[in-house]
Amino acid sequence: MSKSLTLTPVETVACCSPLAQEPLSADQAGRIAPLLKAIGDPVRLRLLSIVASHADGEACVCDLHDAFDLSQPTISHHLKVLHDVGLLDREKRGVWVYYRVVPSAVADLGALLTGVAG
Repeated sequence: MSKSLTLTPVETVACCSPLAQEPLSADQAGRIAPLLKAIGDPVRLRLLSIVASHADGEACVCDLHDAFDLSQPTISHHLKVLHDVGLLDREKRGVWVYYRVVPSAVADLGALLTGVAG
């Protein structure tokens, strides 16, 4: 017994429309690829999400350590990777370092994922 597939107009557009308006340029790909590589690690992806969702949009490194069963140097390494690719900014205050998300870098990722790379 065969079933016919009936799609709503929205489903038809979603099904048949390209995922992106246009291919990434070499510059866009060069800017976004390191960001994707950095968040390809589950620990770094979680760290980024914790910082992004933290009160006031920033988190102290002392707050981040408790979320993981990892050593402080390992957490610091992952934060350094996120900082080096430009996803996180950091500021030292006394003995603590505070991290916050870089909005333009996250916007690049969002644009890629929504198909509207800028």
